[in-house]
Amino acid sequence: MLSIATKVEQIVMESAFLSEGLGRGLLNLSEVARQLQPQLQSDLWKPVGQAAVVMALRRLAERMPLQKSGEIVLVHRAGELSTRSELMIFTYRYSDQTYACQRQLLALAAPQRGTFITVTRGVNEVMVICSRSLHALVDEVFGGEQELARLERVTAVTLHLAPETCYTPGVYHAILKRLAWERINLINIICTYTELTLLLEASQTGAAFGVLSKIVAQ
Repeated sequence: MLSIATKVEQIVMESAFLSEGLGRGLLNLSEVARQLQPQLQSDLWKPVGQAAVVMALRRLAERMPLQKSGEIVLVHRAGELSTRSELMIFTYRYSDQTYACQRQLLALAAPQRGTFITVTRGVNEVMVICSRSLHALVDEVFGGEQELARLERVTAVTLHLAPETCYTPGVYHAILKRLAWERINLINIICTYTELTLLLEASQTGAAFGVLSKIVAQ
């Protein structure tokens, strides 16, 4: 059975708001403990005293690295931003025909200038991200496959990072944490060597771009 301290740490580390506030010493530990009590008692199946939760929070705060306000997350101001709008995301169950569908789709889409398309394969699923104008082509090529999800009105915001960023611990966490603070929901994330692409609903593009612009300007 999990201990109170272990469960408290789990709850805190799963919340960008709690981990940030605790790391910076901004939280009233007694109030946080009071609010966590019902969840702890439900998860641990036993009474949990407020004092024990406060102690667990205090010990966790002592172990967390100090976080400074205005922390720079990009190296040498190397970040740049670019956006691509009017995208759609299709997700299909992976099958024996998926690879052939993927090759056919990319071949047919290649002559269509100015469009965007990428295919990402997971263990059991394949995801197609493409310009809205290609949706009929995707439907045709993957028509025999099992569609799991379809999302429209998607925007991609790409943050271009310096190569040395991949050796900087916590860079992605710092970026995603700032978006979480602004309650910006991410649909998906694509990472390459020097690019972090965030896929989000079109309605949140402005807010996300504003947050990321401040990071780039640091």
